[in-house]
Amino acid sequence: MEKPFLKHINTPKDLKKLTLDELPQLAQELREFIIDVVSTKEGHLGASLGVIELTIALHYVFDTPNDKLIWDVGHQAYGHKILTGRKDVFETNRQLGGISGFPKMNESEYDDFGTGHSSTAISAILGMAMASKLNRAHLKQHVAVVGDASIASGMAFEGLNHLGVSDVNALIVLNDNAIGIDPSVGALKKYLTNVKAGTAKDENIFECLNLNYTGPIDGHNVIGLVEELERLKAVSGPKLLHIITTKGKGLKKAEENQVVYHAPGKFDKNTGEQLKKSDTEQPPKYQDVFGHTLVELAKKNKKIVGITPAMPTGSSLKYMMDEIPDRAFDVGIAEQHAVTLAAGMATQGLIPFCNIYSTFLQRAYDQVIHDVALQNLPVIFCLDRAGLVGQDGPTHHGVFDLAYLRCIPNLIVFAPMNEMELRDIMYTSQNGLDSPIAIRYPRGRGVNLNWKNEFNTIEIGTARCLKEGSKTAMLTLGHIGNEISTILKELGQPESIGHYDMRFVKPLDKKLLKTIFQKYENIITVEDGCKIGGFGSAILEFSNEEKFSKPVKIFGVPDRFVEHGTIQETRQIAGIDFDALKTYIKSTLDQCD
Repeated sequence: MEKPFLKHINTPKDLKKLTLDELPQLAQELREFIIDVVSTKEGHLGASLGVIELTIALHYVFDTPNDKLIWDVGHQAYGHKILTGRKDVFETNRQLGGISGFPKMNESEYDDFGTGHSSTAISAILGMAMASKLNRAHLKQHVAVVGDASIASGMAFEGLNHLGVSDVNALIVLNDNAIGIDPSVGALKKYLTNVKAGTAKDENIFECLNLNYTGPIDGHNVIGLVEELERLKAVSGPKLLHIITTKGKGLKKAEENQVVYHAPGKFDKNTGEQLKKSDTEQPPKYQDVFGHTLVELAKKNKKIVGITPAMPTGSSLKYMMDEIPDRAFDVGIAEQHAVTLAAGMATQGLIPFCNIYSTFLQRAYDQVIHDVALQNLPVIFCLDRAGLVGQDGPTHHGVFDLAYLRCIPNLIVFAPMNEMELRDIMYTSQNGLDSPIAIRYPRGRGVNLNWKNEFNTIEIGTARCLKEGSKTAMLTLGHIGNEISTILKELGQPESIGHYDMRFVKPLDKKLLKTIFQKYENIITVEDGCKIGGFGSAILEFSNEEKFSKPVKIFGVPDRFVEHGTIQETRQIAGIDFDALKTYIKSTLDQCD
């Protein structure tokens, strides 16, 4: 057997000791190492397997970390992490206290920019290259690796537009594998397909943007990549290298099913077969309740359309795309466009369900205000992955939505406690609202096996009393209310504690709130969003307006970015886990005695 190389490589300096002919073997070892760890520890797989050769070539040719290297999104940076001193801790990837699943500046000097959302790398690398020019560091190289799905996003185009009129030393590597998390879509994808086939029109879009274009070349030929990167290193000005890769390269199952193997969970490292999860019947995921309910409603209401920015599988809009394809739209990584497209459709009497992860709606904030709310257009925002999402960490936690949406005039904000409430609010919304609404629900499963209820209309701005009490009122918003119900059950349904599912953070059920504040001595609010400006803040504002002086205790995510870990662990960090809530509720009972 050939002697192994990877175990001797701890930094790119070690990598540079290898000969060109030894790099293919290293690529094989690095691929096996990633498959080995991810098969048991879980994480993002396909993206990193697709850029193994590129990762090796970049660190072989460039002088990192002096030369700057940014990975757009960062799903594909596992190989980069392993070659830059994190091989021995790689099995802690995405685990509490371990390394992040994405590049992170405070984790390593080799992570030049934190990435987790897409299409930021070109702007960031241009900023670094312009800084180098101002600092007279003329020999410093700047490289950004961007996927074909990410480069179609608005921000990436803004960066390319500026890059093309600069004279900085920057290289954009376009990693073209025709897929992001789902297959890439849009006219640019078709253009790149034609470039690969040699049937594109004479003019090259990147050359027209004044970039020195090379390609397309084979992204799995590590020796060819090294030679081309060495050549480009000597070319000054803005450049773009177009490489063709296969997502999941080197694991047959991952190549064949690139959507599933983006993040496959645990699998057999030899065969690639996913490990079977428990056969026990479980409640459905909220995203699936959304997806199936939308199809059910859209079959009856021809005005319903579905829109998602590049997440049809993750959001389950895929069900509608499969069954009613002419009314369900994946618009690519373009959240701003998705929101304003929905606004345009609403002006023409359509009923758009704009389905976006909570963390990604942050990218379209102006459009929510300027294009939807200001014009009071009845767009229905369905915000998936609201609250703490676990191992993807701070770039993906959807904890700010309540605060950033609550302050927008005309916008209704609702959080279902269970699957039936999600179905009912979707039904209510498509029946005709005069205003836009945001419906936020968490990552993961609901609480009911029998969730396909007959639809009921929910009166806007109404809460539900789940349990009457006498001294302490628990006000909860959304799915986390189920934890409180369980705690109260465990504590024997104490008579002193009342529980209310508030449902709407805007408009608040002020009538019920007045009754609550008059009746109870203590108010406790519980939410899985940021404390500042969120649901608890709304209750405090109400209390102040009505001149109540009852104490209000707010449970929510504190004023800091919560790191990665399981959902349970991240809730613990935030102080909103089951045990913390139970302990506090118990302490109120002791005070009552």
